[in-house]
Amino acid sequence: MPSYKAPVDDMMFLLHEFLEIEKREDLPGFADLTPDMTRAILEGGAKFCEEVLQPLNQIGDEEGCTFENGVVRTPTGFKEAFKQYCEGGWNKLGAPEEVGGADLPSVITFAFSEMGSSSNQAFSMYPGLSSAAYSALWATGEDWMKKHVVSKMVEGEWTGTMCLTEPHCGTDLKLMKTRAVEQEDGTYRLSGTKIFISGGDHDMTDNIIHMVIAKIPGEDGKLADDLSTVNFFMVPKMLIDPETGKITQRNGVSTGSIEKKMGIKGNATCVLNFDEAVAYRLGGRPSTKKTEDGKVVKSKSAGMAGMFGMMNGARMGVGIQGIAVGEVAYQNGVAYANERLAGRSLTGPKNPDGPADPIMVFPDVRRLLLSSRAFVEGARALAFWVSMLFTVARSAKDETERQEAEDISQLMTPIIKAYFTDRGFEAANASMQVFGGHGYIRDHGMEQFVRDARINQVYEGANGIQALDLVGRKMTSKGGRATLTFFGKIDAFIKANENDAEMKPFIEPLRTGYKRMGECAGWLMNNAPKNFDNAGAASYDVMNVFGTVALAFMWAQMAKLSLAKLKEGTGNAEFYNRKLTLARYWMEREIPMTAAWTERAQAGSEGLMELAAANF
Repeated sequence: MPSYKAPVDDMMFLLHEFLEIEKREDLPGFADLTPDMTRAILEGGAKFCEEVLQPLNQIGDEEGCTFENGVVRTPTGFKEAFKQYCEGGWNKLGAPEEVGGADLPSVITFAFSEMGSSSNQAFSMYPGLSSAAYSALWATGEDWMKKHVVSKMVEGEWTGTMCLTEPHCGTDLKLMKTRAVEQEDGTYRLSGTKIFISGGDHDMTDNIIHMVIAKIPGEDGKLADDLSTVNFFMVPKMLIDPETGKITQRNGVSTGSIEKKMGIKGNATCVLNFDEAVAYRLGGRPSTKKTEDGKVVKSKSAGMAGMFGMMNGARMGVGIQGIAVGEVAYQNGVAYANERLAGRSLTGPKNPDGPADPIMVFPDVRRLLLSSRAFVEGARALAFWVSMLFTVARSAKDETERQEAEDISQLMTPIIKAYFTDRGFEAANASMQVFGGHGYIRDHGMEQFVRDARINQVYEGANGIQALDLVGRKMTSKGGRATLTFFGKIDAFIKANENDAEMKPFIEPLRTGYKRMGECAGWLMNNAPKNFDNAGAASYDVMNVFGTVALAFMWAQMAKLSLAKLKEGTGNAEFYNRKLTLARYWMEREIPMTAAWTERAQAGSEGLMELAAANF
C-alpha cells in the first residue's frame, strides 16, 4: 500500500524564507501568518490528509462510485471523511469571513490543496470544485444567494460543480446547445445535457449547486452560432426558497449516468440532464454600449467574468494536482529504491554484506527520481509565487505592483496548468518505472497514480489548448506587456548576480534559457502574423521552454537563498545543500532540453500541415 508524508518543511521554507509572507502585512489575510501560525495550519492539514484521506485513496479506486435507480453513491468512507473534512474547517480556509470562512490567502489554500490531492485526488475534487463554485457565486450572485447558498456551501452542507462541456462541445463553447429561456419572474428555464461533470451527483450532501453556462435564444427562438449570448447560471439540484434558504423541491436536474473511466474513480463524473430546470442568471443584466457611430448595442451576455474567474482558478488548481501526484509518486519511488535489492553498483558494492545493492545506487534510477523531485520543488515554488501574485494583483496599494502581478499571473496560468500536469504525469510514470514489474500491478498503488494523473492533462482545457492560449493570447496581450515584464524580472536577477562566483552554476544556465525564451518570442513575433499555423505549430515547444526556464528562475533564487543560509550557519544545512543539488540538476539536465524545443519551435508549420488529412 502506498504512503504519503506532507512536505510541510518545504512549504514552510517557501512561505517564510523564499516569499517572506510575514512581511506582507499590507495584504489582507497575511497579518496573522506568523511562522508558528502557518506551521500549525499546515501540520493540522497534513495530519488530516495523511490519516483520513490517504487510506481511502485505494479504496476509492477499487470500489469507484455506483449509480443505481437514479442515485449516485460514493465509495466506502468518503461520506464520513467529507463530514470530518467540514467539521475540521478545511473547507473554510479561503472562504469569506462574512459567511464563516477564515479568508486566508490563496498561497495557504493552495498548499493545503496540494496535500489533499497527493493523499486522495478523487476525494479532494469534491470540496475543490465546491470552493471554485461558491467563489464565483460570491463574486457574481445576488444577495440572497450569498446569504443562503454560499453560506451553506462554505459550511459543507451543500457542494458545487462546474458545468461546461457537452457531448458535441468541449473547448469550442460557441457550439453549445444548452439553452436558457427567460421567464416572467426573472428566472430562466434551462435545458440541455452536460457531460464529464466532476462531483455532478453524490450522497455526501443534500443539495448540489451547479454553475452552468448556456445560451439565451433570440426572439426567433434560435441559438446564435457564436459566444454573444452565452451566459452564466446557478442551477441548484434542489430548489431553494430565496427568502428562507430552505430546500423546497427537486429541480429539473437528473443524472443520466456516471462515466466508466481510467482514473479518479472515487469521484463521480456524471452526465447531467437539465430539463426545464429553474436557473438564475449571474452577473446582473447585460450591458448596453454605444458604437462609434452613436448606435446603441445591447449585449445579451452577462456574468462571464465570473465564469472565466472560476475557470482560471480551476486551471491553477489542476496545475497543483500535477505537483501533488508528482510528490506522492516520488515519495513511494524513493522508498522502494532504497529497499529493493538488485545487482551491484557500477563502482563496487555499496551493501557488501547483503546479496545485492539497493537499486538507488544506479544512475538511471537516480535520474528518474531526481527529475521528479527537481520538478516538484521548482513547480511548488512557482505555484506559491504566482498564488501570491493573485493576492497582490487584487489588493496591493501600489498600482504598478498590482499591474505587474496581474500580468505575470495571467502569463503563468496556462504554463502552470499544462507544463505542470505534463511533468506531473511524467513523474508518476517515472516512479512506476522505478518499481519495475511491481509498479504495473495494483498492490503498490503506483499504476493508480499514473491513471489518476492522466486526466490532469485533459480537463480544464487540454494542454495543447493551454499552449495555444500562451502564445496566441497571454504573450501578446497589451502589446506583449506581460511577457516583457516577466523577461524583465529574469534579466534583473541575472544582472544582479552574474558577478557572484558561487552563483555561476545557476546564473549561466538561466541566462542560456532566458536567451532561448527570447528567441522563441522573437520568432513568433516575426512569423505568426504571416501564417497563424506557425503559432499553433510552435506553441507546445514554446510552452515547454517557458515552463523550464520559469522553474530555472525559481531554482536560481532558491539557490541564492540556500547559499546565504549556509553562510549564516542558520537552519538545516542538509536541507539547503539538498536544494543546491536539485538546483544544479535542473540547470545541468533540464535547461539543455530548451535547445531542442527552441529549434523545433522555429521549424514552422509546413511539416505539420502539408500532409493531406486522408493520408494520415
